[in-house]
Amino acid sequence: MEFKVMTFNMHHGRGTDGKLSLERIANVIEESKADLIGLNEVDKHFSKRSDYIDQISWLAKHLKMEKAFGGGITLRSKDSKVCRQYGNAFLSRYPIVLEKNNLLAFGPRIIEGRSLLEIHVQLCEQLLKVYVTHLSLNPLLRKKQVNFIIEKIMNEPHPVIIMGDWNMRSGAREWKKMSECFTDVCEAAGKGAYYTFPSSRPRLQLDYIFVSRDIHTVSVEVIKKTSVASDHLPLKATLLLTR
Repeated sequence: MEFKVMTFNMHHGRGTDGKLSLERIANVIEESKADLIGLNEVDKHFSKRSDYIDQISWLAKHLKMEKAFGGGITLRSKDSKVCRQYGNAFLSRYPIVLEKNNLLAFGPRIIEGRSLLEIHVQLCEQLLKVYVTHLSLNPLLRKKQVNFIIEKIMNEPHPVIIMGDWNMRSGAREWKKMSECFTDVCEAAGKGAYYTFPSSRPRLQLDYIFVSRDIHTVSVEVIKKTSVASDHLPLKATLLLTR
């Protein structure tokens, strides 16, 4: 079965022109024709910077897709019943049967919280495990986060996709550890570099999609015509489930 997957750090909807526009993010997703979308830097009633909107609910309703959300940062105030969160999210054209958020709490509380969003997707007759994450800029914390992800997922009996903003370069130590257990779709596709950051003049790859060995990579592309929507470019892969 062939399907399309995309990872996109949406920078809470604020583009390189300084404008906040969820409509622009929705257009990027719609035009990609991706079936499964991992999103980073998503606000859920978080702050004035995004008008306190529940961004993933807005996108899911607008695109008519199923959704999941996992906060890396959660703020609660005594005088408000609304939970303010910032983290990772997921959109799917297929049914979501389970979602769970795993906090990657390895550093001091003053450092930005990170998490691993776990989603079980019913892909026709096959259960697919999808994970969305956004790792730390701190190398020591990122090493611990990658170790946690590998330990949690490496013996998973179902097909697996892990995607997000990893804040690492291809060939780095953490990338090599992930590649020992999973396939980097960009490496599998070959044919040059897949730079995703910064969107205005990309010269680094920070966003990755890793898959279990039973998922074949058909093609990979960086969607470059969306350079204004966020400071990252989306990375899309067409995959084939071989089970």
